[in-house]
Amino acid sequence: MANTSSAKKAVRKIERRTAVNRSRRSQMRTFIRKVEEAIASGDASAAQTALASAEPVMMRAAQKGIVHKNTASRRISRLTARVKSLAS
Repeated sequence: MANTSSAKKAVRKIERRTAVNRSRRSQMRTFIRKVEEAIASGDASAAQTALASAEPVMMRAAQKGIVHKNTASRRISRLTARVKSLAS
């Protein structure tokens, strides 16, 4: 339990930051899921548009520290490859 006023403030800040991070992570996962569903349905144009909207969300999450930059880049790369193979 936080005793000092600074520790109590730190707890409040952590709670706010955790809520924001949880929201951003959830948003990122939702966009990834939309791309996955478009790939599963076999619709190349829908998958392309879903990927175009998901990519900036994933990189923004990397900038904010939600996921590591390399992790975001790897996921984008793999999704792009799957969408590209779907189109051909």
